[in-house]
Amino acid sequence: MTSSIALYCKSYRRDFLRVKRLLISLQKHNREALSVYISTPAADHDLLVDVLDYEGLKQSYEWVADEDIIAANLRAPKDVQVGMAGGLSQAIVKAEFWRLGLAQNYLCIDSDSVFIRDFGVSDFLARDGNPYTVLHQNKELFQLATNLGHTKVERDLRAEAVRVQQLFGRLGPQYYCAPAPFIWSAKVWQSLDDQYLLPKGLTLWDAVTPEYPETLLYGEALLNFQAIPIRMIEPLFRIYHYDWQYYTARRLGETEAKLKQNFLGIIYQSNWESELDYGSSNKSFASSVLKSIKRYIRYVQSYF
Repeated sequence: MTSSIALYCKSYRRDFLRVKRLLISLQKHNREALSVYISTPAADHDLLVDVLDYEGLKQSYEWVADEDIIAANLRAPKDVQVGMAGGLSQAIVKAEFWRLGLAQNYLCIDSDSVFIRDFGVSDFLARDGNPYTVLHQNKELFQLATNLGHTKVERDLRAEAVRVQQLFGRLGPQYYCAPAPFIWSAKVWQSLDDQYLLPKGLTLWDAVTPEYPETLLYGEALLNFQAIPIRMIEPLFRIYHYDWQYYTARRLGETEAKLKQNFLGIIYQSNWESELDYGSSNKSFASSVLKSIKRYIRYVQSYF
């Protein structure tokens, strides 16, 4: 039976220690026992089981092979993901999860996420069963970036949003459907497929690129085709997109305890937590030292 809402995390072997941390937080805060799905490449399954061999975590999720999600799109070429950049193929697999028919809506969670307070269906769905959508204009981030002299942040993100907006011929403000986790509706993805991709002879594997991210394609499909009612909410998790953003927030007194008032969780960017990378690092010692120096400089700069 298809559920109204499920939780889904796409991962791979480097992030398995982060997935373990995520599932531990879910054990504590998933009070309504919403279904949790984790997908990985089939080749990574046994390692995932080994890493998650911890205090009942094996019973806290259902595993799905990435290959099964990819194969569920009958118009996508076989092994379409082969040779594609890992980050890009991962994004598309997340967006194609709906095709398995396991849930009408799903909360798409990144591996580096942690829940910090209890949650349930009402956090994601309205009383009539339609989902809320993370949809906003990013003004807080843009203003902070401007205040601290990082003007490139707003310029690049606005340009990206305008590119996707123009695909659909929509005029008006730019909207953003990030950061994760995303509340995604199968109906919206289906409308994008039926009303935009299929008439053009495309699949999501053609449409999603670094210049045209899946999050903005989803948002524009919602705004243009309105397969579900548009019910906008602010981001569900606190995420620090940049280290200077994190340093500034901490200096202003932001703590995990205080974040519980407005957020369900926190995303700890994986490129800040190399100690949670599974397996050996590919980076040289010199590269790691240089990265640490640059981060310290940005920490100092956050005071000015």
